[in-house]
Amino acid sequence: MIPEIATPLLEVSNLNVRYGGIHALHDLTIKVPQGSIVTLIGANGAGKSTTLRTISGLVPAASGSIRFAGKEIVGWPAHKIVAEGLAHVPEGRLVFPELTVKENLMMGAYLRRDRKDIAADLEWVGDFFPRLRERITQLAGTLSGGEQQMLAIGRALMGRPSCLMLDEPSLGIAPLLVETIFARLVDLNRERGMTLLLVEQNASLALRVSNYAFVLETGRIQLEGPSAELKNNPEIKAAYLGH
Repeated sequence: MIPEIATPLLEVSNLNVRYGGIHALHDLTIKVPQGSIVTLIGANGAGKSTTLRTISGLVPAASGSIRFAGKEIVGWPAHKIVAEGLAHVPEGRLVFPELTVKENLMMGAYLRRDRKDIAADLEWVGDFFPRLRERITQLAGTLSGGEQQMLAIGRALMGRPSCLMLDEPSLGIAPLLVETIFARLVDLNRERGMTLLLVEQNASLALRVSNYAFVLETGRIQLEGPSAELKNNPEIKAAYLGH
């Protein structure tokens, strides 16, 4: 288990989600301690994306609790959850293709009014992802998949979140850029203390960068533990790591 001394910034308890007659999540319980990188791994259709979408207010919970920074957020609208400091980088990136890189980044700051700090954060994101600075006036739709992923992460960071949730950040991206992006995510955690909840089909990569992992199968947590231990678990190796 995650040590109890670690403060859960995000705590999901007995969460149930239904899509019509489909019971998508069954009594899901996860804890994400402050300053940690926690990953959810599992096959397609296991409920990983549904978990993130429910936490961020895009999918209603049938029952259960979601607490963020000590507040119950079930039933909150998505924009209020973002304002509270919980950002979601969706699967497929979903950048605004007809807007420039800068305009996309500014969309991430739409709830903020501190113009001077927004300008400083725009500079910081440019330092963090130099490719975005190089392409600041380019239309987002003309970027490569990896560059769009950087943009989606940068857009989320413009909201100054304390917790960043990422849904399949490696999907459809060239391996070299995947390594670059994940190295920057680790930097975010180590240098800025940002808490990360990562959904990732590349289980080997996810377990390498995270502190703790939950294995999700058909809407249920089947296994959990420190990532270093799960990497060596024979079941995990057989099912997810190709060993």
